[in-house]
Amino acid sequence: MITAGVDLAAEPKGTALAVIEWGEAPRGGGGGGLARATLTSLTLGVADELIADTAERVDKLGIDCALGWPDEFVQFVVAHHGGETFDPAVDGGIDWRRTLAYRETDRVVQERTGRWPLSVSTDRLGLTAMRAAGLLARIAERGIAVDRSGAGLVVEIYPVASLRLWGLVTTGYRADVARRAELIDDLLAAAPWFDVRGFRSLMLGSTDAFDAVVAALATRSAAIGLADEPGERMLARARREGWVALPTGSLQSLVEPG
Repeated sequence: MITAGVDLAAEPKGTALAVIEWGEAPRGGGGGGLARATLTSLTLGVADELIADTAERVDKLGIDCALGWPDEFVQFVVAHHGGETFDPAVDGGIDWRRTLAYRETDRVVQERTGRWPLSVSTDRLGLTAMRAAGLLARIAERGIAVDRSGAGLVVEIYPVASLRLWGLVTTGYRADVARRAELIDDLLAAAPWFDVRGFRSLMLGSTDAFDAVVAALATRSAAIGLADEPGERMLARARREGWVALPTGSLQSLVEPG
């Protein structure tokens, strides 16, 4: 199996792409049949074309970015743009506005992690989401079916939430190189089966690169059925809004025999 993770930014600068190959360790040699993972490539300054090319050769592609907007937000903007009269009584205050700001999957993320992700409607993430929409179109042009719920090749990934759910401390790692070094060491200690080859220095020097690697790991969770899925009740909504595939197992579960 091959998984890829994209830490998407509004432009190629700040965008990173990681590819991990998963293989079986020889039985009888101390590996117990556990899978092994090798980071085969890690690239910075990535344009859409390379991501679309990569989509054609991997089994699952994880993108760290919202893949859609909240239904309520879309309906509100369309009505407002069309000049429909806005009833002030509809504005129920901040709680009502949060229905426009957050997707259903964002609420699940908050419930599982205790933290709200960035709002695709009201934060700068919106610029990146616009790029993501174009990227999904490029991938679809290659004949690859795109399902924003994560059921197809592409899945939405949230690296920092994945790390927290795996029991790793993420405080300060994005801004502090020393903290990131500690986190990389903790990650590799928890996943001794993961070979990052010569890419550790790039992971250390670039938060984008590190997040892309984590995204590629978390994408494995989705690929083997160990990640949150929207369920039948939320499926149609998830296909419009996108759905974050949060890991439901440990790091070790990524390599345990099925």
